Amino acid sequence: MHFVLAFASLSAAILRLPQVSAHGGVLSYKFGDTTYQGFVPYNTPVGQSSIQREWDTVRISNNLSNVLSPHLPLPLHPTDASLSCNIDGATLAEQLSATVAAGTQVTAYWNAWPHTIGPVMVYMAACPSGCSNADTSTLEFFKIDQAGLISGTLVTGLWGMGELVQNNNSWTSTIPASLAPGEYMIRHELLAIHTSDQPQFYPECAQLIITGSGTSTPASSYLVTFPGAYSASDPGVTIDIYANENETNYTIPGPAVWSG
Repeated sequence: MHFVLAFASLSAAILRLPQVSAHGGVLSYKFGDTTYQGFVPYNTPVGQSSIQREWDTVRISNNLSNVLSPHLPLPLHPTDASLSCNIDGATLAEQLSATVAAGTQVTAYWNAWPHTIGPVMVYMAACPSGCSNADTSTLEFFKIDQAGLISGTLVTGLWGMGELVQNNNSWTSTIPASLAPGEYMIRHELLAIHTSDQPQFYPECAQLIITGSGTSTPASSYLVTFPGAYSASDPGVTIDIYANENETNYTIPGPAVWSG
């Protein structure tokens, strides 16, 4: 009887895990013809070198941690203190920055992403005192790309996240050609809304040195901080798509896209 109960508990825990353990984040970046490896979240940050800021996983807080995968990526919520660059968004001891010309295409590559319902958003933020010294929760981000509900209805339509999955789990954006040179953070974010009224944010950040002759910077109306950019009451954040399955409109949260 004890064995049966233990097995049942283990089975129930395993059934609950895929919704969480399948998550992940950006694994690498490509700027033009140059590829950069991202942070490896399942390994210790000691000795890692990347343009990407650290983003951590969390240990399972139960007695199955020695049986099942001991670390799981966790989705964030709209007012989470770690929303800027994930948990814990720290600078690596061997932190790098990618030198990229304004106007360059950037492609981010995720692990095999399990969700196809929700928007893709890409932000940048200037680092006035250098990105390696920056507290990302104080940076002012501007959006350079987004895709929400591309076609169809909320439940069966094509979403930005679905297009990402179709494109080999990747997303390509262009850094505004007129952007003034300097140090910047680039922030990729997926917002999964497949679970009713339970938004799941997955952000990751990487450090850039933008070059070129541009002179443009976004006006204050385009700038937001994380947390602070989103509220749980935003129509595109806390949403029950199944209660509005025939709806063909979706409001992407956050500011308008700044294109330069």
